Amino acid sequence: MPVATVFPIPKNHPQRFVLHNEVHARASFILNLPVRASHLALLLAPDEKVQERQHLITLCERFGITPPEKDADHFSTTFNAFQLRWEQHGEFSTYSFYSHETTQDPFAEPALKKVPVDWLSQLSGQVIVAAHATIVSAADIGYQEEADLGALSVYFAGNPVIGSKVTGGAASVFTDFRIHVDGFSRFLVVNRDLRAEQAGRLLQRLFEIEVYRVMALLAFPIARKLYPELKKADRQLYTITNAMTQPNNNDAALLDELTTLAAEVENHISTHHFRFAAANAYYQLVEQRVSDLREVRIQGIQTLGEFIKRRLEPAINTCASVSHRFTLLSERVSNASQLLRTKVDIMIERQNQGLLASMALRAKMQLRMQQMVEGISIVAITYYVASLVGKLAEAVHALGVHVDPVLIEGISIPFILIVIAISSKQIHKTIANITE
Repeated sequence: MPVATVFPIPKNHPQRFVLHNEVHARASFILNLPVRASHLALLLAPDEKVQERQHLITLCERFGITPPEKDADHFSTTFNAFQLRWEQHGEFSTYSFYSHETTQDPFAEPALKKVPVDWLSQLSGQVIVAAHATIVSAADIGYQEEADLGALSVYFAGNPVIGSKVTGGAASVFTDFRIHVDGFSRFLVVNRDLRAEQAGRLLQRLFEIEVYRVMALLAFPIARKLYPELKKADRQLYTITNAMTQPNNNDAALLDELTTLAAEVENHISTHHFRFAAANAYYQLVEQRVSDLREVRIQGIQTLGEFIKRRLEPAINTCASVSHRFTLLSERVSNASQLLRTKVDIMIERQNQGLLASMALRAKMQLRMQQMVEGISIVAITYYVASLVGKLAEAVHALGVHVDPVLIEGISIPFILIVIAISSKQIHKTIANITE
């Protein structure tokens, strides 16, 4: 984004303006009152996100509206009979539709009826949240703060009503947190002195509470499903560690079992870690949005925050407990594997020491035998050399020289032994120098 250079300061960081303007992203609508709103939250696969964007462009082209930019993740505009707010999140996308036509029944003509049916029927993804909300004045529905609130249940199919004063008493919000026969939940907002900016923020917070509440609960069925697996793995680890303390156990087989168990536990952790972490993050967002409502109790009914906390918190705690126990189980399996592996290593080391001692004894015996054979060899060599000397003396005697062959052979034996012994010692010394 080019800007005029007024002061001689260094050049801008490439992301400076994007980061600066992020605080203005996803701003709430400024709504004229009274207003009706319909909200859809859709879970999308990666390929469906591309289809969704093209489908939104199709709607804009149909009404001659400039479509969102290619890399935009949120978009707001006004069509002929309704306003649209679209946001694309990591796991889901949301559509908020607003209409300003009113009827006597707050939920008789929802804003979604203003949207083209053929376009609506081709939206990608799966609905995770669908809600209608209406902001009306107290006079429109005959609401009186001091009157019996049971009269409001007619707008919620006779179900018990939950609600409170919000935004510093500027409005009152009522709901039953139930899905009605049309497939939508309902929020009824009774306006006291809401400003247009407050109305947009209030509806956005109510819709976000509903979406984040359900998204947080996506981990709960997984936690309930994993609980038996957790107990089974815990019992299996106990069985293995108990067997480790017994004498004469098969450590190699136990180590194989531990390795298999460790792989199963790590598979559960890696498969579901994102879902459990997301559940905690969504729950924190719910708490923050409820806090932003600035609720004030209406005597006789639960506030939205109380109702959500009483039902949502145990589910989130269950998810956190299962996730934490799997992490602890992984650490325990790792510790047991390390202990057993150390035990196996010590056993192998002892076997190696025994094998080395046996090899050393065998080598010593071979050395003794070699020395004995070497001694015999010296005697044999002496005998053959002395015989050669005797034969040589006989040859000399045959030539006429007066010598005694037997005497010559006998005298040569000590000298031959000395020469052979010295030679053998020299050979051993040479070999020792080479092998050092």
